[in-house]
Amino acid sequence: MSREHEWIDEEAGPVVRPYAVARGRTRPSSPSLDLLANVSLTGLPVPAKAELSAQHRRLLACLSGRARPVAEAASELALPVGVVRVLLGDLLDHGLVAVRPPLTKGNSPTESLLREVINGLRAL
Repeated sequence: MSREHEWIDEEAGPVVRPYAVARGRTRPSSPSLDLLANVSLTGLPVPAKAELSAQHRRLLACLSGRARPVAEAASELALPVGVVRVLLGDLLDHGLVAVRPPLTKGNSPTESLLREVINGLRAL
């Protein structure tokens, strides 16, 4: 049995605790990794000094193709958001991902516009 498969139970799924995936860390290296921040690949090659785990590589694969919010990436990987933020911090430190902050309040729709949309949908 390969080492990768010894941590998987057929019925329960992965049995590695989240803190083990994040190597015991609970905070990302960058405060810019908000739940709604968009993360995308930079296209740079993986540095030789980077020690990327299987979860780091899964995260890179998840981000290929388009930018995603942190929360969406966590959902797709079925990992806790805190763990994904730590992993993204590692990738950010290696220059493999870029982070864009979420839209500011000034760019978001107003309450009146949202109410008009809801009323329009109800009218259908």
